[in-house]
Amino acid sequence: MITTTAAAASRHSTRCLIRRSPSLFQCRSASGGSSYNQPTGHLFGEKPQPKGQKRVKEDWETIWYLGMFGGMVFATVGLMYKPDTSIKTWAMQEAKKRLDESGEEWKYKPSPNSGHPNGV
Repeated sequence: MITTTAAAASRHSTRCLIRRSPSLFQCRSASGGSSYNQPTGHLFGEKPQPKGQKRVKEDWETIWYLGMFGGMVFATVGLMYKPDTSIKTWAMQEAKKRLDESGEEWKYKPSPNSGHPNGV
């Protein structure tokens, strides 16, 4: 059975080559015809509506718009309220905590020679 199928496929491809077709794809069987759509010059292949008529939306369009833009809003809100997990923020909090525990002064005091108005 397997050899019969292989032999049939081989015969078919040999016939395609013998015909000297410009492309092997033209010799395919059960292809359903050409899938090329001729250009019409209209956006998305839709003809413009006559004056005074509105375009009728398809069933899936409302769901797509809600999902797409709702997802964008959800992602934006999620990113706005995302916790700050950077190493710099953590290190600053940890350093302040350790300095407070040790009792040392951790606030920056500019030098009197720095020219800063609050120089000590």
